[in-house]
Parts: sequence; C-alpha cells; structure tokens
Amino acid sequence: MSGAPDRTLRDAVAGDFAAIAGIYARYVRCTTASFETGPPDAATLRERWRAVLADGLPWLVAESGGEVAGFAYAALYRRRLAYRFTVEHSIYVRGTDTRLGLGGMLIEELIARCAALGYRQMVAVIGDSDNAASIGFHARHGFRHAGTLGSVGYKFDRWVDSVLMIRPLGDGDASRP
Repeated sequence: MSGAPDRTLRDAVAGDFAAIAGIYARYVRCTTASFETGPPDAATLRERWRAVLADGLPWLVAESGGEVAGFAYAALYRRRLAYRFTVEHSIYVRGTDTRLGLGGMLIEELIARCAALGYRQMVAVIGDSDNAASIGFHARHGFRHAGTLGSVGYKFDRWVDSVLMIRPLGDGDASRP
C-alpha cells in the first residue's frame, strides 16, 4: 500500500512496556475485551512478559512507522500436565491501527511459533459475546466456536460472557504428540 508506514513484527523487549501498557489500558478502561477493571502499569506487564518467556513462549510486538502498535502473546492454558500441549493467547492492537492488518500479522506469527514449539491447540477467550469484531477476526484465522460461558464477568455495571474459540496447531489432535 503506497504511503503506508512500515509494519514489522519482532519479539518484545523490556523497553516496549510503556507503549504496551498504553495500548492495553484503552481496552481495560473502555471495553469488555479484557476483564481487568483497572489497567496494569508497565512494570506489572513486564513481569507478565517475563513469566511468558520463562515458560518458553513468545510475546510479540507489531510496529507501525517505528512505533509499537500492537502486541500478542501465548501463555499456558492451564498448569496441569494434561494441558501441556495447549496455549491461550492474547492480542491487542492500538486503536488507530485496527483493521490495517497488524492483528493478522501478529496472530499468524504467534500460531506459527506455537506450532513450531510443539503445541497442538490454541484457545481464544474473548470477552463479551457481543464482541463481533474479535469473534470474526478469530474465525478468519481458523478458530472455531467452542462454547460460551454466560455471565462469568461483571464489568461496566453488567454481566458479560466469555466466548471460547479454539484452533488446532500443527497436527492438532490428529496424531500423538
């Protein structure tokens, strides 16, 4: 696209977390995409990043025009041994950069990296069954609806659902790990 800023992906570094905190804060304050009720600061998010890395999982950032414009990461779905081949992911793009392809770049790279690490399933836990944009985004990237947990969150003076979507990685469940 002519005139569009350069868009790149890379691994997150410690210096990214002021920008990451700013991106995430809007989702926490203004949407039900996150069930957090107060935005975590950069130091808290940096600790979460360290925990993700300690588990050997990726935390990516997308840059647009040289600025952090989005992030995505995978985390263990559950700590019990039987879940060891399943990850859950989170993805957030700066409001001014939505619908420009950054989310697609992030999720496709995250899927590829997690598959290469031997994970077989990726779970999306989407805040709010009214979040058509996120549900549609995930469907376009190979996730299928796995269920809805009704009224499991309470935010902005109303009950909020969680939509569960899942996508196989690599062979998925078609072969033994």
